[in-house]
Amino acid sequence: MTATSQEIRQAALILESGGLVAFPTETVYGLGADAENSQALAKIFALKDRPTDHPLIVHLPPEAELAQWAVNIPEAAHKLVTAFWPGPLTLILKKAAHVSNAVTGGQDSVGLRCPSHPVAMALLRTFKKGKGGVAAPSANRFGHVSPTTAQHVRDEFKDGEKLDARLGMILDGGQSEVGIESTILDLSRWEKKGAVLLRPGHISVERIAEVIGVMPCAPDIAAPRASGTLESHYAPRTPVVLVSSSELATNMKQWVAAGKRIALIHYTAVGDTGAIVHRALPAVADGYAHHLYASLRALDGVGADLIAVELPPQNAAWHGVNDRLRRAAHGVQST
Repeated sequence: MTATSQEIRQAALILESGGLVAFPTETVYGLGADAENSQALAKIFALKDRPTDHPLIVHLPPEAELAQWAVNIPEAAHKLVTAFWPGPLTLILKKAAHVSNAVTGGQDSVGLRCPSHPVAMALLRTFKKGKGGVAAPSANRFGHVSPTTAQHVRDEFKDGEKLDARLGMILDGGQSEVGIESTILDLSRWEKKGAVLLRPGHISVERIAEVIGVMPCAPDIAAPRASGTLESHYAPRTPVVLVSSSELATNMKQWVAAGKRIALIHYTAVGDTGAIVHRALPAVADGYAHHLYASLRALDGVGADLIAVELPPQNAAWHGVNDRLRRAAHGVQST
C-alpha cells in the first residue's frame, strides 16, 4: 500500500502543527518532526529514548537550497548533490546560525539529505510548501533494528494494542528499497581534512571519489558525531553472533548439542544445520541489504537464544552491510 495524496497532506499538517510522522525513505523509515521546531524535536528524543547529544539528519525536498541550512559550503558538496540527490547520501556541513542545537546535538555541523522515495519527496514538497526541513532519525527505539516497512514502525511503537499517541501518523510506502541507512560524508572540515566517511552505505567511497576527485578518509578523533555510528547499534533483542562460512557448520553443531535454539541468517548453501528457523539472503550486497533488517526483526520473534549470521564477504561492496552487522553484534562473542 502507498500513501495517498490526502494522507500526505494530512501528514504535512501534523508536522506543521508540531507533531510526529513516520514516513518511508529509500533507506529505512524515518521518524519526522519540523526541523525548525524545538518542541517538536524534543518529541523525537522522548519517543525513541534517544540521547539528546545524538544529532538528527534534516531531510529536504529536491528543490531545497543548501545555503538555507549550511554555510561555508565547498564546491564538492554541490557536485555530490548533483550526482546523488535525491538518494541515500547524507552530507555533514557547517550549520547555518538558525539551525537548532536539538538537530545538531550541540555541534557546529548539520546533516542534510534528500531522500528519493516518492512518498518522502511528496511529503517534503508539501510540508511548508517545500520551504522547510524534516528532521528524522530511523523510526524505532534508539539502538534497535531500523524499520523497513510501515508494520515494523507499528510494532516498534505499540502501546498495548494501539499506536503510541505521541506518533501522529505513519505513511505507508511499502518496503524500503535500499534497506540500510544512508552513507554519511563529513565535508564540514573540507579545507583541513577533505571528505571523511562517517558511515558507509549504498553509495560507496569509490563512487564518491569519482565525483569529487579524492578518496574519502576514515574518521579521526575530531570527527563530528553522526547518526548510527555508536559501537552498539541496529541490534535486535536476541543476541547476534557473526560466524565465518568455514566455521558455521561446526559452531551450529556445538550450539545445537548444547541445547541452544539458534536462528540462522546465511547466504551460501548450508544444508541441515539444526537451526530452529533460517533465512537465506541474496549473495549480492544490494539484495542482502534490502532484506537484512526485516530478517533480523523476524528472527528476533522466534524465541531463539542466538541469531547466528554467516559473515558476508569482506570486500568494498559489502562495507555498509558489514558495518551494520558489526554494530548489531557488538559485545557478543564472535567466532
